[in-house]
Amino acid sequence: MFRIRQITEAALPLDHRELEEVQRMLRERFPGLSQDEIDALPRRLVDPLAHRLRLLLLVADDLRGNLKGFALLSHAPDLNFWLLDFVAAGKGATGGGIGGALYDRVREIAREAGGIGLFFECLPDDPEACSNPALAKGNAARLSFYERFGARPIIGTGYETPLQPSDKDLPHLVFDDLGSGRPLRRDELRAVIRAILERKYAHLCPPEYVERIVASVTEDPVRVRPPRYQRSASAVARIVEPTAEQSIALVVNDRHDIHHVKERGYVEAPVRVRSILDGILPTGLFARVEPREWPESWIRAVHDDALVDYLKRASRSLPEGRSIYPYVFPIRNATKPPKDLAYGAGYFCIDTFTPINRNAFDAARRAVDCALTAAEAVLHDQRLAYALVRPPGHHAERKVFGGFCYFCNGGIAAHYLSQHGRVAILDLDYHHGNGQQDIFFARDDVLTVSIHGHPSFAYPFFTGFPEEVGVGPGEGYNLNLPLPEQVDGSRFLKALEKALVRIGVHAPRFLVVSLGFDTAKGDPTGSWSLGVEDFEAMGRRVGALGLRTLVVQEGGYRTTTLRTVARAFFRGLHAGAFAPKNSR
Repeated sequence: MFRIRQITEAALPLDHRELEEVQRMLRERFPGLSQDEIDALPRRLVDPLAHRLRLLLLVADDLRGNLKGFALLSHAPDLNFWLLDFVAAGKGATGGGIGGALYDRVREIAREAGGIGLFFECLPDDPEACSNPALAKGNAARLSFYERFGARPIIGTGYETPLQPSDKDLPHLVFDDLGSGRPLRRDELRAVIRAILERKYAHLCPPEYVERIVASVTEDPVRVRPPRYQRSASAVARIVEPTAEQSIALVVNDRHDIHHVKERGYVEAPVRVRSILDGILPTGLFARVEPREWPESWIRAVHDDALVDYLKRASRSLPEGRSIYPYVFPIRNATKPPKDLAYGAGYFCIDTFTPINRNAFDAARRAVDCALTAAEAVLHDQRLAYALVRPPGHHAERKVFGGFCYFCNGGIAAHYLSQHGRVAILDLDYHHGNGQQDIFFARDDVLTVSIHGHPSFAYPFFTGFPEEVGVGPGEGYNLNLPLPEQVDGSRFLKALEKALVRIGVHAPRFLVVSLGFDTAKGDPTGSWSLGVEDFEAMGRRVGALGLRTLVVQEGGYRTTTLRTVARAFFRGLHAGAFAPKNSR
């Protein structure tokens, strides 16, 4: 176990000791760094703009204060870019995820602050550019590490120009767009390079050298080096430029992070959205669409008024930072809900781990706005749309909530689309889509299909059996495909084929995909072992249906793999949707 924290000064004994340890590591690991610069580190932390660069020090340590690694990064407030100076793991800590965790935190800080992006230097991986060709291997390992995050060297400039003709070991300038997909412009890079050379290397770089390097940036936008180390196309950021009609409309819940529950091991956290965006934005497949506000009547068309009223009233009655969890359930008298809001939670909730807090209603309401905005895009302009939302929704039934879900985002969107043609809902989450099943169980205009873990072992335990086929007009319009506890990609894709055949028979105009990444190997809430290639195949087969398709985000809680499986699914979905018909 380790934690990552920021040291702003060395007043506390622990901070002083760890700051000295950072200085020791700098001397040992970076022998080219001057002693004066290392000694100045404490002063720069308390005088952040002394060099027109605000310095931040992050340390990774265990709970006893033993340093495991550190990262130093600088921020240029006037130009709004970030510069990573150093990231290093201590002896014996390499391979334990320290470096990756530190770099993730650096990216999170830079991303939340906004700006151009993150820059840093990396020594060359070409043996001919190294004073000792044997060093190229280690340099390549570092560049390969950063390439996994989408960061690659900038090319087409004179940044590697030596001060003296015989100089070698000249670093690449590496750029990380932090998952934004936004190209780096020429004038932005010129300003960044000038700031680095004049503020960090003023003692080395004469003015005429600075001017020459700045003037060497001529391309607009700036290019980065193609991926060199990641073998599979789904494992690296790749620039794709689809036409406007072929882009995937992306609607992100811009208020999702107001709902952040930090107790009881609550895995439905804001980092999920950031991780997915890190994976999908560099593909270039997406076009952002801002969510608009929709009337509450669309929620009430799907959910019982009593549920909506309770969630609104309970959320707004709670102080900031307090959550209430259901703990009593009205099995004796379901017709008389208690007036006390905390006691009443069990009247409307199906489990004991989905809390109500001050922001639950507002975050869930905004998720509905996003799902409806994405549905509108599919209705009018786009073949594909993606509502990246949290909280999720597919466990919210007409009269009850649960499973981290408050409103059935996909179900509300499907009801909206059903006003314009037949709809099919395909639930690909590890857990049964009980919300959608309950809402549409007696309807024949919306087909509901769910592939999930068998309710004998998987939440929500009481629904998802194959004999649940619908009632009345909806009989035959609900298909459950429960699978065993251990499922690999091959077994899952066979079930998917059955689902797609049934959807084809329904002949819908619209498809709503309730997408969960908790089917991936290692997810803390699932037991299946789907890999990156399985998600790409899944997306490709769904896209090949040729339907107007809305994807709504549901589960998926292993943040270390969310970016790769999300990228794989949407690459497959796009390829399947827009491949020539004779190649499908």
